[in-house]
Amino acid sequence: MGLLDILFGGGKKKVSKETAETRGEHMPDINIPVDEKFTIHFKQNGGKFIYCISDGEVSKALKSIIEENSWQNEPFYVMNDRLSEKFKKEPITFTENPRKSEVFFTTCEHLIAQNGSILVCSNQLKERKVNELPSNVVVFATTSQLVESIGEGLKTIKRKYGQRIPANITTLKHFKATKENSDDFLTYGSSTKNLYLLLLEDL
Repeated sequence: MGLLDILFGGGKKKVSKETAETRGEHMPDINIPVDEKFTIHFKQNGGKFIYCISDGEVSKALKSIIEENSWQNEPFYVMNDRLSEKFKKEPITFTENPRKSEVFFTTCEHLIAQNGSILVCSNQLKERKVNELPSNVVVFATTSQLVESIGEGLKTIKRKYGQRIPANITTLKHFKATKENSDDFLTYGSSTKNLYLLLLEDL
């Protein structure tokens, strides 16, 4: 079953979503497709995403997010010039000052199916820690960025950048507050983020 089946309920189930979701936290993962596994874990983490099959759908989804949160007059904090250029026709203003925004708009390196996290690095964050960012995050990513594990993501980064491996590699993982994630060292003690993922099909 792929992403469309999960989001819209179509298709026949060989391995049910309910079975995968209700297994214990420390039980081995059922052998399911990487896109489905990411979806399950990402939603368990409290993330919200919209699956899009075209740039036009991405545009509509972004406008819906802005309307839902009343961000019409809220500038988006960006550190990526390509991202602001890509979305320059959208009803968004951009700022490079995080103190002037409640929304961080970014790309990522990979989407990690193993735990539903989002792998980022200095290409997205520069030198900033996650807990220095606005509490609201909108991530633009593509399905080709899905990988099984953090280890696989790190290997891909190494192959891609060679000797110029980016610094500040970390994950965005907690999108709702719980007692268990308040001191998660893997995210550098980051505060919980209200996160939206705009996921564009590119495979």
